[in-house]
Amino acid sequence: MAESSLKDQLNSAVKNAMRAKDKGRLVTLRMAQAAVKQIEIDERRELADEDVLKVLEKMLKQRRDAASQYDDAGRTELADKERAEMEILEEFMPAALTEDDLDALIRSSINATGAQGMQDMGKVMNDLRPQVLGRVDMGQLSKKVKAALA
Repeated sequence: MAESSLKDQLNSAVKNAMRAKDKGRLVTLRMAQAAVKQIEIDERRELADEDVLKVLEKMLKQRRDAASQYDDAGRTELADKERAEMEILEEFMPAALTEDDLDALIRSSINATGAQGMQDMGKVMNDLRPQVLGRVDMGQLSKKVKAALA
């Protein structure tokens, strides 16, 4: 295991937020910590970094959706709160992929899976998912794969 796993980084961030008396940050970090702990309890296993990334990715998606809905409803203060939480969670995500890197990954995945058209989209997405986890919005990835296969 890496000397500093994602869970350890999360725990350290919680301690630092407590020391700094940063309430907003602390609430968000504890929420992430609780989500990870809940899955560990439910599945009776220690989560690896990849699993923790999936949890954080899901939390980010929820925040993105909520912020968009709040914007549509004209509730900017709530949308801003969701975006602030997203910023905190994104600190634990790997660096985002550039458009060029993403396009190259999609091309190599299409070649590797032998994908011929839209019917092979699932194959390509399944091949790409572990490589891009936490580094790209899956909706954006899906659109790019569709375009590449069309």
